Amino acid sequence: MADTVLHEVTDGVATITLNRPDAMNALNTEVKEALRDVLREVSDDSAVRAVLLTGRGRAFCVGQDLKEHIGRLTAGRRSAETAGAAGAAGTAADTGDTTDGGAGGAGGVMDTVREHYNPITEAIAGMPKPVVAAVNGPAAGAGAGFAFAADYRIAAATATFTTSFAGVALGADSGVSWTLPRLIGHGRAAGLLLFPRSVGADEALELGMVNQVVPQDELATAAAAVARKLAEGPTLAYAAIKESLAYGATHTLVETLATEDRLQTRAGNSADHVIAVEAFVKKEKPRFEGR
Repeated sequence: MADTVLHEVTDGVATITLNRPDAMNALNTEVKEALRDVLREVSDDSAVRAVLLTGRGRAFCVGQDLKEHIGRLTAGRRSAETAGAAGAAGTAADTGDTTDGGAGGAGGVMDTVREHYNPITEAIAGMPKPVVAAVNGPAAGAGAGFAFAADYRIAAATATFTTSFAGVALGADSGVSWTLPRLIGHGRAAGLLLFPRSVGADEALELGMVNQVVPQDELATAAAAVARKLAEGPTLAYAAIKESLAYGATHTLVETLATEDRLQTRAGNSADHVIAVEAFVKKEKPRFEGR
C-alpha cells in the first residue's frame, strides 16, 4: 500500500488515513488508486467490522490535486490539437475530431471520475460495515463527497465543507448530487452547489451534514470511540440497515417493505440476533461476534 494512504486494523476497526499533509491530502492519482484499493480490501476483510476514514495534518481532503490535473489537462488539449491538425491535412472524411473527449482530449483527463471517484464513493457507501468519517479540517470537492458518503460524520470544530465544483467550472462528482440532498435537502444542496462557499462545523451540524462536532484536540479520541463501538456491534444488522436506507431512498414503500423483509430474514438468522435475544432475556449486555 502506498505511503500516501495509511491503513491499520485494530480491534475490528480499520483506520484509513489520507497521508499527503503538505498538500492538504489533495487527491493525485497515487492517492486515488491507493484509497480505492484499500477500501476494497477492508470491505472483504472479515476481521474488519467498522472503518474510520480521516486525514493527516490540518486537512481532511481538499479534493482533486489541481496541479496534477492542469498538467494533464494541458497535455490532453495539446494532443487533441495535434490530432485535429493532422486530421485537417487528411481527407474530408477523416477530420481527426476529438470533441468526444477521447483519451487525447479533456475527456480522457476526466476519466478519473469513472476510474477513481465512483469506485471510492461506492466502496464507502456500499461497505457492508459502518464507515465513520473523522473530518479533521477542510473537506472540499471530492473530499467532502467522500465524507458525505460515510455513515457517520464527526467533525473537529475547525473543520469546513466546501462543494467547490462550480468554482472550477465542473459539475458534481463523488456522489455529492445524491448524498448531499439526502443530508440537507434539495434546496440547500442546490444552493451550495451553485454558489460554493465554506460551511463551518457548527453550521454543518445545524444543516445535518455532520452528526457530531468536537474540539480539534478531542477528534481522534472521539472518532475512535465511535468506530470502536460500531465494531463491537451487530455487523450484519448494520449492513442490513445501510442497504435498506440506500434502497428506500429511490424505491416505493411497497418495494422497500419487500427489501426489509429479505434483509430482516437474513439478520434474524444471524448468530448475533440469537446472542442479543439471549442477553435481553438474561438482562445482560450482548457480546456480538459480527456474524
